[in-house]
Amino acid sequence: MSLGIDQSSPSVGNARCFPTTRWTMVLRAGELEAEGAAAALEQLCRAYWYPLYVYVRRRGHPPGEAEDLIQGFFADFLAHDHVASADPRRGRLRSYLLGALNHYLSDTRDRQCRLKRGGGRPTLSLDVAAGEAGYVHEPIDDLSPDRLFERRWALTLLNQVLERLEAEYRSGDNAALFSAIKGFLTGADESASYASLAPQLGRTEGALRVAVHRLRRRYGELLRDEIAHVVADPTEIDEELRHLTAVLSA
Repeated sequence: MSLGIDQSSPSVGNARCFPTTRWTMVLRAGELEAEGAAAALEQLCRAYWYPLYVYVRRRGHPPGEAEDLIQGFFADFLAHDHVASADPRRGRLRSYLLGALNHYLSDTRDRQCRLKRGGGRPTLSLDVAAGEAGYVHEPIDDLSPDRLFERRWALTLLNQVLERLEAEYRSGDNAALFSAIKGFLTGADESASYASLAPQLGRTEGALRVAVHRLRRRYGELLRDEIAHVVADPTEIDEELRHLTAVLSA
């Protein structure tokens, strides 16, 4: 599966200008009491909770139990300073959250009970009903919980990128253009589509090709930026991008 990246896109998030992103902010702070760290972590959890939910479901937990486990996990995770033990040298949020969830599931099983939601602990408002509706449409295949988590993480990240890209186009009053050309992000041969679509948009075929080139370029920039938000070091961006590509191509 192609990620639709324009290879001419600049390397956003390189070593010289690596941004203080959400996950790096949390890691560098080392504690959630640091200014902005708790909000940054909560934002990440809200964005990437669904891959953890499908992981729990694929491990055999029924919907209600999976909801309790995920809500309990985040309540525990956000209430305690788990981040202080995170190793910046192995700082991918993807790996860290899955490891923390497995530890939580093990502890919960050993106690033979589920931690109740609430109880004064911070909770996330998660649309678990929508999550379950999405899970029932996941492919019925032999993917292990770990492999399904990896695939859903990759797709969730790409969806974050697409939502950011669409928001930019909408803010520039180009929502109709985005809707018309977003399908070109796959990188397939669209020579016939250019010719048919250009008149509908009131553009020449050449102008439409330029618009698609800009779309792909910006998509590539936002993709690298989103990855920068979930790794701890700029040297990990390309490696994570290769990992995402491999996961989606498997």
